[in-house]
Amino acid sequence: MGKNKLKRFAENKRFSHVVEPLKEEILQGLSLAGYWNRDIFKNNNPITLELGCGKGEYTVAMARAFPDRNFIGVDIKGARIWRGAKTVEEEKLSNAAFLRLPIQWIEKAFAPQEISEIWITFPDPQIKYRRSKHRLTHPDYIKKYTLLLQEKGLIHLKTDSEFLHGYTQGLIALLGLEVKDAYYDIDEQMQDRAHLVHTVQTHYEQIFRSKGKAISYLSFYS
Repeated sequence: MGKNKLKRFAENKRFSHVVEPLKEEILQGLSLAGYWNRDIFKNNNPITLELGCGKGEYTVAMARAFPDRNFIGVDIKGARIWRGAKTVEEEKLSNAAFLRLPIQWIEKAFAPQEISEIWITFPDPQIKYRRSKHRLTHPDYIKKYTLLLQEKGLIHLKTDSEFLHGYTQGLIALLGLEVKDAYYDIDEQMQDRAHLVHTVQTHYEQIFRSKGKAISYLSFYS
């Protein structure tokens, strides 16, 4: 393991806004579940999650844009989380935090209806059928999100994958959920250029755009 990665892991441990529970802690139910606002943010503002946050581009951007809301980036990769966590420390953003956690255990980290919105930004589309249960918009995951989200909580999906966009739209119809916005190509179809969907680009989005891929966006109510 490289020295830079070890240094980042060490920094994560000293950041008060980075939570890295042990597997045993997660499986028995995280003690923070239901108490994120009280123990981490020290307020009662709405909480938004960014799942598979990577370097936390959306978590940080949303925290800057909406100081009256709280944001938590979730990812299993500690070295990626470090980048967002470092920015939060440098900018003294009190409304952003990070959780290192496998997303399949997300329901063990939060209490029912503790979350107001969820962002899923450029997840692996898991195109092969045998990997379908790992799609972050698979019905099993949607059930978990619905448990955590408040009534009419929003789920946002931004992706370069036509397959994942179409799959998720079909799933929404099957489950009887309500679509808020749906764009197959945000550059051609989405007029609100000030929206976070346009103004924030993740590391992966920049890569996909450089290859000429269209970026799609879908939001729906749980």
